[in-house]
Amino acid sequence: MNIAILGYGKMGKVIEEIAEERGHEIVLKVDEDIENYQLDKAEIDVAIDFSVPDAAFKNISSCFKNKIPVVCGTTGWLDKYEKAKKICEEEGTAFIYASNFSLGVNVFFELNKKLADMMKGLPEYSVEIEEIHHVQKLDAPSGTAISLAQQIIEKYPDKKGWQLDHADKDEIVIHAKRIKDVPGIHTVTYESEIDSIEIIHSAKSRKGFALGAVVAAEFLQDKKGIFTMKDVLSSLFK
Repeated sequence: MNIAILGYGKMGKVIEEIAEERGHEIVLKVDEDIENYQLDKAEIDVAIDFSVPDAAFKNISSCFKNKIPVVCGTTGWLDKYEKAKKICEEEGTAFIYASNFSLGVNVFFELNKKLADMMKGLPEYSVEIEEIHHVQKLDAPSGTAISLAQQIIEKYPDKKGWQLDHADKDEIVIHAKRIKDVPGIHTVTYESEIDSIEIIHSAKSRKGFALGAVVAAEFLQDKKGIFTMKDVLSSLFK
């Protein structure tokens, strides 16, 4: 499979390593913005975008208009997500966006939903989320933390949204920290006067994210439509 990497930073380089280990060829590497590059569907089977928030939508829409499927792990641009989906559908290509491509994180998502479903009937417990990432991460909170919050909100009828650092009673607070060389730690905590319950996912390296993105790209080849990591995982474990 011929892959274009859009966003050739630390994650892009690990994606290149994993993709080549799995027998794929990297035919295009773009630092951030695809604007000055020529895209050719005959040469590119799928693009993987781990760029920056300001470049992501331009990269994605340019690929779609050239009939190139896209796997996107860039966060911080989701105000344009619905527009991206519409372009994808109009151009008859394929798209997967995920706030986190790690297999372990996607298991963590399922645990989070299950725990929230159990805790919603226990009003004596408050809930909050903490995420810690490397200092190069531009957006805060992380897309993964937002996904965790949204999953909890769907289970709690009295929760209306989330806020960074400070939240009202009907919102979930997310604390975001930036520390050198931390790939990603996410903690969901339920706290009462009696005890606390925590679930934690701690990434040890970027390789888990990169492998998930490449597996998603393999899944997306020759498909049309909008997919999620749940679709990818279902194809692996069927």
